[in-house]
Amino acid sequence: MKPHKSVNLLITKGLAASLFIAFSAVVNAADALPKAKPEDVGMSSARLQKVKSFFDGEVKAGRLPGGVIAIARNGKLVMYESFGKQNPATPAGMPKDAIFRIYSMTKPLVSVAAMQLVEDGTLQLTDPISKWLPEFATMKVSVGSKGPDGKTTYELVAAQRPITVQDLLRHTAGLGYGEITPNEQARQAYQAAGAYKPGKIDFDSRDVTPAEQVSAVAKAPLIHQPGTVWEYSLASDILGRVVEAASKKTLSEFLQERLFKPLKMGDSGFHVPAAQMKRVAEPFETDPWTKQKFPLIDISAPPKNDSGGAGAVSTTTDYLRFAQMLLNGGSLEGARVLSPTTIKLMASDHLGDRRSNPATPGGLLLGTSEGYSFGLGFLVREKAGLAGVHGSIGEFMWAGYAGTFFWVDPAQKLAVVLMTQQSGPSRAHYRRSMKNLVSQAITQ
Repeated sequence: MKPHKSVNLLITKGLAASLFIAFSAVVNAADALPKAKPEDVGMSSARLQKVKSFFDGEVKAGRLPGGVIAIARNGKLVMYESFGKQNPATPAGMPKDAIFRIYSMTKPLVSVAAMQLVEDGTLQLTDPISKWLPEFATMKVSVGSKGPDGKTTYELVAAQRPITVQDLLRHTAGLGYGEITPNEQARQAYQAAGAYKPGKIDFDSRDVTPAEQVSAVAKAPLIHQPGTVWEYSLASDILGRVVEAASKKTLSEFLQERLFKPLKMGDSGFHVPAAQMKRVAEPFETDPWTKQKFPLIDISAPPKNDSGGAGAVSTTTDYLRFAQMLLNGGSLEGARVLSPTTIKLMASDHLGDRRSNPATPGGLLLGTSEGYSFGLGFLVREKAGLAGVHGSIGEFMWAGYAGTFFWVDPAQKLAVVLMTQQSGPSRAHYRRSMKNLVSQAITQ
């Protein structure tokens, strides 16, 4: 297949129309999955109450604005609770059907989209992404070295091999985030190209078109040789551009057709229509933990691009249906999204002995550096021990900048979603707390 000439072609299809979200009542939130008493699926009602009590306590202490929790075991919903306020500036409580900015929990969605194209035979994991995005055909790598004075200087060397689709999925593409990477040369290049905007909202690329984003990221040097180092990055955004070029659809169109509609995720997309903005959950204006402000992206209007790395919105039950599909091996209620073999591949270690920079996958997400690796779009647990948090070998998960978190545990047949809107260092604390509290409620 010849390379797709330009993602600009997608714009001519009517981007605004492609970003439309139905927000239809396809699935009643309370009926997102069949309900069961916790005791019927090997969990304790009394012990599950600890989950709600903990988060209620955090709200009362003024440390968390509010949120929604959904826990399913054996495909049955055993807990579906809200806590706190929808907007800490108003007295209204948190509705269970609140809409959340899910930021990096968009990444698993676009990862599934890419693997659907692999199953279609359109993509292969070993494909160089320049097959679809020619701008990445010839890349340079920024190599830093410290001098006797302790200062780091950089030189550019040729990339030893192309960036592959697999590299994008597992964050070994050599890309970075301007907000995170320690490579100053790459950070400055992202800033100069418009891919990083310090002083503005972090992880917000909604004001550039797909073509502009590809051009900006491709102009910057790589931070590592492709395939050699795990560094959390703009890889999922570029993966979204590959999905678009390969499918000849916008990412929103593709996800609506191949994921949201089959799974009846009627409240998921890349912006919130005006009539539904009243359902959007909001954060504290100032984070109580750090006394800093962490403004969140504006989701009230269609973005110029569908950010596969940080742009989507969803509800707790929509995302629970996605997580349950993964737990089921790729299907839910007769809708087959992926093969069980593909889910198994995605939830396997794809890093081997590759090092991480600057944080390990587990360290970044949970604050526990050992016991976890990374698959194709997910953090993956490799060992029962080492990690400083409850969990099972083979569980997989990810989270979002604004406080959202989910995991799938095939060994325990668990699918869990926590939705909040709180950025800052407290996120890892609440993820660990959620993992431990849910695990202690399992009785058999």
